[in-house]
Order: sequence, then structure tokens, then C-alpha cells
Amino acid sequence: MKRLNLSLCLLFSLMLQMMAQNYPYRSDLLWVTVPDHEDWIYRTGEKATIDLQLLRYGMPVDGVTVHYELANDLMEADRRDSVVLKKGRAKIALGTMKKPGFRDCRLSVTFDGKRYKHHLKVGFSPEAIKPYTQMPKDFQSFWQQQIEEMRQFPLTYTLEAAPEFSTEKINAYLLRLQLNKQGQAIYGYLFYPKGAKKGQCPVVFSPPGAGIKTVREPLRHKYYAEGGCIRLEIEIHGLHPKMSNEQFKEITTAFNGKENGYLTNNLDNRDNFYMKRVYLAMVRCIDLLTSLPEWDGKNIAVTGGSQGGALALITAALDERVDLCVANHPALTDMARFKLNEADGYPHYSRMKGMDTPEKLNTMAYYDVINFARLIKAKCRLTWGFCDDTCAPTTSYAVYNIMTCPKEALITPLNEHWTSDDLEHAHWLWVKSNLK
Repeated sequence: MKRLNLSLCLLFSLMLQMMAQNYPYRSDLLWVTVPDHEDWIYRTGEKATIDLQLLRYGMPVDGVTVHYELANDLMEADRRDSVVLKKGRAKIALGTMKKPGFRDCRLSVTFDGKRYKHHLKVGFSPEAIKPYTQMPKDFQSFWQQQIEEMRQFPLTYTLEAAPEFSTEKINAYLLRLQLNKQGQAIYGYLFYPKGAKKGQCPVVFSPPGAGIKTVREPLRHKYYAEGGCIRLEIEIHGLHPKMSNEQFKEITTAFNGKENGYLTNNLDNRDNFYMKRVYLAMVRCIDLLTSLPEWDGKNIAVTGGSQGGALALITAALDERVDLCVANHPALTDMARFKLNEADGYPHYSRMKGMDTPEKLNTMAYYDVINFARLIKAKCRLTWGFCDDTCAPTTSYAVYNIMTCPKEALITPLNEHWTSDDLEHAHWLWVKSNLK
């Protein structure tokens, strides 16, 4: 009965998720895959089985062959097979793992010449996953020196009213924050509760996901400001967020390909790597927020997902003033794990040529979330899904397992690289409940 309830809950929740990547909106086909452990977690050495049901137009598909392949997380398939559906159902044995990790079942079926795909992953003793990345001996002194040098440039910014994002309860401003004397800057939107008074508001900082893009959906998280917080949401490249989508696309095409992306820019030199300025900008954003007269002098939270989740954790490590941190499926985590022939963190340097050099591996260690996570003292809430192929569950567990700060995890096995609006709102409720 418990398995039936789980299956029904997953089915109905997914039907409500119009943009859920692994159950495409308006598809004629619906995959229902339920592991025989309700939490999708097994012990190493324990065998896993999934119950597969395939519905077309809502009706069970009978006598159709489903092809599948099995693989470790993000790895090439090591087994291929097929199964014939009977009354729309079948069972697939996934086998086991001897080491902690994840096993991926990748399914496909063809109707009228069109191939449909689905996958799910189950974990084997994931709480025992350990990171590959080790901390350089001068890691902390290196970053402390960078912060000190960054702060030699005075806090310099401008604010411009942004009525397009203001509401009856919120005043929005376009921020330009200059980072250094060379004139490099970042942009963002600063949201104030209307009527905010001196010493009244907690501050919430939200760095962005990966890519060269505008600040997306600035009002998706408007409940922070409506709930009394000052919230800052930024981009990281110094590009005006009011540029057109076409302009952002042209810049991305020119300067963010695999051969010249910002996450590979000067990766062979820790002092010149593109992300050094970005990481320091996170601390500068906290400097700005805590300089505002409306800040309550107590509460500083950071939130983000993917690259934003990584930057949230990094901010919490670099700035001990941060006391609350929320991170969804953090990127930039255990990036050199490919040395173990296992899933590596986004941006997946294992898939790029020329990344496996001593110089690049050395730089990765200074910028890897794993090493920042070791230093975090703030109270943290992390969430991730098992079916995520962008920020694999292997790396999410690697970072969570190494953290020694007060922490909690909300694990959503079905999720790929997304979070629902309800889950994002639940993060706000968590932040709100932990304010001092």
C-alpha cells in the first residue's frame, strides 16, 4: 500500500508540474517508475529493482519493447537490455554497487518513429560518499588575502528605481556595484519592503545560476521582500540586465562556448581564473547589504540554485557574517572527481579537452565548493534530486557529507535539475523560521 501511495503521489504531483523536465508537458506518454525502496536508497551490496509502468494517452501499453541501459552516475552504460511490457508493466533489476554511489537506469521506447526517453537513479549508501577534492594548505590564507585586497577599493555603487518590478508591497531598484578600480562591476535588483525603517530588515542575497544572461524572473521570490527582508538578486558578468535576449545570446555564442567559456577562462592560473572576481564579488555584495541603514544588524541569509547554490555556499564560507544558507543542487562541486572515473561536478571538465593538467587541477581545488563547505559555520539547508544529470547526486552528497555546520537536507529523488515554486517558497519559510 505504501508503494502504491508513493506512485500515485508522484504521478499526480508531476501532472501538476507543467514544466517538469522528466515528465514533458503535453506528452502522450507517461513513464511511472517506482523503486522497491520508497526512499530510492539501498545499502551497498543490496539489489535494487524498479517497477515500470508505461501509459500512452493514459492507457497501459501492452506488448511493447522498452530498451534500457544501466550505468553509474553520469558514466557510460555498462549493461544494455530490453523488456516487453505486459499489461503496460514490467520489472527491471538494476543490480547493486559495491562502492557508495548512484546507479542510473536509462529507458527508451519508440512509437510511430519517435523515440521517447526517461531515466531514474537510485543510491547505494550515499551517506558514505566522500569527496575527491582535497584542500590546499594555503587555501584559507589565499582567500583571506584576496578579500583584504578587494576591500582596499571603497564600496561604490549606484541605485536606480525599477518601477517595472515594484509592487504595492515592494520597492525595486537596479543596482550597479563596482568591484575594482578597473571599473569592473556587477548588476542586480535590490528589493525593499515598502516602509522599511532603520535597523528593521534581515538581508537575503541570491547569486545566479550558470550562464551569461539577464537576472531572470526577479519577482519569482517576491515573498522575501513582502515578508520584511531586503533581498538582492544579481548577475555576475557586468552586463546590464536590460540588454535584449538577442544581445545576451550573441555574447554567449562569442564568449561562452566549450572552448572559451568563462568557467575555463584562465583555469590554469589560480590568480587569474575568471571566477576569482566572481567569488570576491559575493563578499562585496554582503558588504553592501550590511551597509544599508535598514539592515537589522543580525540576519544575513544567502540562497541559490546550481551555480547560484555553489556561490551561496562559497559566500557562507568566505564571510562568517552569513548565518543562514540555502543551496539547491550546488554546481562547482568535486570538479576533479573524474580522476576517480566517477561523476564530476558541473561544469564537467571531464567532457572538455585539456582539463586534466596539474595546473588546472590545482586551480580547481582553490575554487571547489567542497573546500569552502569544510569551513562553513552558518546553518544550512540543501536540496537535490537523484535524476539530475547537470549537478549529479553523487556530488551533492559529497559536499553535504563533508559539512560539519548545522545542516539539513530535503532530498527529492524524482527531480532533475529544477525546483518547484512550492519548494522555493518552503525555503523562504525555513529562512523566516530561523531569523533571530
